[in-house]
Amino acid sequence: MTAKEEKTIIEATVVFPRRSDGALLFAKKTMKIGEGCWNGYGGGKEGAETIEETAVRELEEESGLVARVEDLEKIAVLRVYNHKSDGRVVFTLVHFYVAKNCLGEVRETPEMITPTWFQPEDIPLNELMPADRYWLPQALDGKKLVVTVHYGPYQQELLEPVEIEVVEDFERCVDRSPVPTEQMR
Repeated sequence: MTAKEEKTIIEATVVFPRRSDGALLFAKKTMKIGEGCWNGYGGGKEGAETIEETAVRELEEESGLVARVEDLEKIAVLRVYNHKSDGRVVFTLVHFYVAKNCLGEVRETPEMITPTWFQPEDIPLNELMPADRYWLPQALDGKKLVVTVHYGPYQQELLEPVEIEVVEDFERCVDRSPVPTEQMR
């Protein structure tokens, strides 16, 4: 048996495509962060791309859907403190979006299987990552949120209550300066 990987990403995205009837696309993660959970499509920044370019690229790679940056609506920013099994704490900033007007045919990929459209009231909250059930319904209801999450190793459990702040403007509340990649405790 191989050891489970503890992935380290410093800035990432998650995108939920939205159809005109309001349904949102989720898929089951097969590996890495969120393995076994329903989730949106996303991943870490590469090179000099903007976070919005990351969102568009990851959506296409993982779902086959094509979106434009101007069709992304930011719904939340998560400040995630990942407590690793070796005692390190790694900070990750995760930008969540809803994407409208996506083109293409949805497909499964090795990382994302069983793509399924859910109306917001039918999302299986208890099958999402542990923190998402607390904030995602509010964000999908139109609130802009900054959320602070403390996960234990492998993001399987919450170590502290989820902190949710409703904001008017993401630019004023999210520090865009470089963040330390690791903080030793």
